[in-house]
Amino acid sequence: MTTLEGAVVLVTGGQRGIGKALVDDLLTRGVKKVYATARTPKPSTDPRVVPLPLEITDQASIDALLPQVQDVTVLINNAGGSSPDTYLDVPFEALREIFEINFFGPLNLTRALVPVIERNGGGHIVNAHSALSWVARHGAYSATKAALWLATNSLRLEVLNRGINVTGLHMGYTETDMTTAVTDPKGNPADVAKAALDGIETDAHEVLADDTARWAKAAVAGDLADVYAELKK
Repeated sequence: MTTLEGAVVLVTGGQRGIGKALVDDLLTRGVKKVYATARTPKPSTDPRVVPLPLEITDQASIDALLPQVQDVTVLINNAGGSSPDTYLDVPFEALREIFEINFFGPLNLTRALVPVIERNGGGHIVNAHSALSWVARHGAYSATKAALWLATNSLRLEVLNRGINVTGLHMGYTETDMTTAVTDPKGNPADVAKAALDGIETDAHEVLADDTARWAKAAVAGDLADVYAELKK
């Protein structure tokens, strides 16, 4: 069982949306310290929160971060980006870029921090996926989340004997800056954060934070026309 009391946690994208909600909830659970990263971090009024700069796609930025977070025991890969709703009408470099942000960046940071967490006696990793890990919408975004989901499942096995537990977090549309244009119903970031942190404390392999995530996982085994109404004749 992972305990957050006394933990040192690193949250990427930790100053907005779900990331901020995670930081706020962590502070109610007795953590020792939270590193809240952002491209341009702002200071915090809570001395337990340490804002740090991080560009997840930049190796130099990760290298600069590492010496400052050698006490980390919990990593929450929350930072991410969106993409156009097309594979065909977008520059190919834009497809590569979203994979750098949502897949290669979190994976690279995880590879760098696994030895740190292990050296500190073990801990936990959370990767923020999406209900779109299982439903192909919003172009390459869903592909990046599907790739991260599968990587998470593999990493969980790789670190099984290194004292590190791994949780995959899935959620539907949530009220954040990324979803301002979405008109469908959206969840509360605080609810997603609570579900994620409860998942850490119960060593859950997977957290389905809302009904959309639960539907999406169940839908994977169903008929495609039940998932994509456009296919119904």
